Amino acid sequence: MSNNTESFARLLSIMDELRAKCPWDKKQTFDSLRHLTIEETYELAEAIINEDIEEIRKELGDLLLHIVFYSKIASEKQSFNIDDVINGICEKLILRHPHIYGDVTAETDEQVKNNWEKIKLKEGKKSVLEGVPMSLPALVKAYRIQEKARGVGFDWEEPYQVWDKVVEELNELKHEVETKAEKDKIESEFGDLMFALINYARFIDVNPESALERTNKKFIKRFKYLEENSKKTGKLLKDMTLSEMDVFWNEAKKLE
Repeated sequence: MSNNTESFARLLSIMDELRAKCPWDKKQTFDSLRHLTIEETYELAEAIINEDIEEIRKELGDLLLHIVFYSKIASEKQSFNIDDVINGICEKLILRHPHIYGDVTAETDEQVKNNWEKIKLKEGKKSVLEGVPMSLPALVKAYRIQEKARGVGFDWEEPYQVWDKVVEELNELKHEVETKAEKDKIESEFGDLMFALINYARFIDVNPESALERTNKKFIKRFKYLEENSKKTGKLLKDMTLSEMDVFWNEAKKLE
């Protein structure tokens, strides 16, 4: 038995014991674990953004525990077990990689993704967009929708075409704001602009979610520097002028 197999068997054994003896673990259901799983996924995403290898290792362990937990609950209901979960993903990987396990040719990652979408349609999906969860955050959902559409050839050909669309949407939003249009119209145009920017991000190989989160972290770091140094002057932020704040803000930028 390999070390990998031994460690996984140990986890399964601990899960069995906790489910049998721990009041909290015995009480859990699919639904009660759901929000915790989402939280763990975001914690893993944050660790990746921070490039914190040790935290990534820990968060992967937490997610693995959740997978085992769900499988244990399902086995008690005689619905499925962890072996079914593992064998299921193995079969899916083999089916969706015919360029490895079959006679299909795919030399690039784009060809691989295009093959995936065609395979999914053969599996009975009515739309390539069915694979995009409705509960995803809007920004992530837009990115995935665009990727799915690209998989069947519905996409722009060149980055400059997408940028032209961004400029077009920006001008339309500007027009609606300047003409004091109804709020719904302005919101619609703002949404169109964001969708176009997310589209452009794909073409320049930037993940918009990761880019925005890095900017969030950058802003938080600079703002905290501003708060800390304003205190040293004996002033509250609300009593400072924007010019006074800019001094500390620019200092924070230089420190980066």
